[in-house]
Amino acid sequence: MSDNDAEKTIKKFKEKNVDAVFCPHCNFGTESAVAKVGAKVGKPFLLWGPRDEAPLDDGSRLRDTQCGLFATSKILQRFNTPFTYIINCRLDDALFERGFDNFARASNVVKVFKKIRIGQIGVRPGDFWTVICNEGELLEMFGVEVVPFNLGDIVVMVKELLKKPDDDFKSTLEFVSKNMKIDINKEDLESIVSLKTVMKKLALQGNINAFAIQCWTSLQTMLGIVPCLANSLMFDERIPVACETDINGAISALILQAALFNESPVFFADLTVRHPEDDNSELLWHCGPFPFSLKKKDAEARIGCHFIIESAPSGICDWEIRGGDISIIRFDGVNGKYSIFAGEATGTTGPKTIGTYLWIKVKDWSRWEEKLIYGPYIHHVVGVHGKVSAVLYEASKYIKGVNFEPCEPDIEEIKDRCAGRK
Repeated sequence: MSDNDAEKTIKKFKEKNVDAVFCPHCNFGTESAVAKVGAKVGKPFLLWGPRDEAPLDDGSRLRDTQCGLFATSKILQRFNTPFTYIINCRLDDALFERGFDNFARASNVVKVFKKIRIGQIGVRPGDFWTVICNEGELLEMFGVEVVPFNLGDIVVMVKELLKKPDDDFKSTLEFVSKNMKIDINKEDLESIVSLKTVMKKLALQGNINAFAIQCWTSLQTMLGIVPCLANSLMFDERIPVACETDINGAISALILQAALFNESPVFFADLTVRHPEDDNSELLWHCGPFPFSLKKKDAEARIGCHFIIESAPSGICDWEIRGGDISIIRFDGVNGKYSIFAGEATGTTGPKTIGTYLWIKVKDWSRWEEKLIYGPYIHHVVGVHGKVSAVLYEASKYIKGVNFEPCEPDIEEIKDRCAGRK
């Protein structure tokens, strides 16, 4: 591959607006051309080469792959071009399959992150200084767009839809009625389903990836509801809705959802209380936005009234979600510095509580708590079933201005996982 070939490749890749570049090496001597492609295309870049065969009987060798890999990695660094590397292995090795899949998922995170549009429904609750965000900074640094919606206008749309229900409203209402125990009145249930339908329409019409909604107190005054069930239904349709107008929480949800190619819904949670009997277990909880599809098998799904807000408005969801491997993250920032907290846990048992919840167990909760306290993070986190720390480690290389802060596993353990040492 010559430098002329590099220019042709750059032109083609930019015209096609590729999401990532994969450059397998079979020999050496192409480092200048390859590095130019990586630098000028500016997308996630994967470097790898197959393990060479044994020398021929006469002692000659056909290829020198590692030589080329070492050369290209050096020149990529000269061009200040971040890259991902899979340890030299054979094409049919599990290490290659795992590394390529991890890179593809990381590339999807980068792609989604650079096209974020958050619908902000209402202002933040006055007492919640924790969810203050710098909208201008998010746009300037990362291209994140925040699209404001007046909560009063949304309520008008909800009421108009109730007068003329569409097919989406009808099918959603039927689904909820068949699959959940309804402990609220019919009018409130229909208002909540209408809110969900309105949010989905706005998302499709405005190319909005996620929402952040003021779930209290205006909705209670205007409609007598909380939006928990509506949020839960939206999460299952892969349109996350962050509670309490948490813009950075909505961004966190999109990052985590992208890491799994939307294969599983994410859930928006409070880090709430420590386990009464296990020092390394914690309650992930919220009033009711966890997706119904994640409900623990054989657990009852109930729609009820809020037990904290004084007026006891209708609309919370009440169920425990299934356990297994869980990844937990939070994107946030302070004083112009942004980072992603990440940790991996497993579901465990614990006391029943009201709302949607899951008890998780970690190796050392004190490390989690300390990192969260000293970082720019709050009680809101986003979880998903699966392990994605390695995906976010790679993705963060390509998002300028974001520092990756893993807790469990730590950075060295993640590197070992990527290299196949663990």
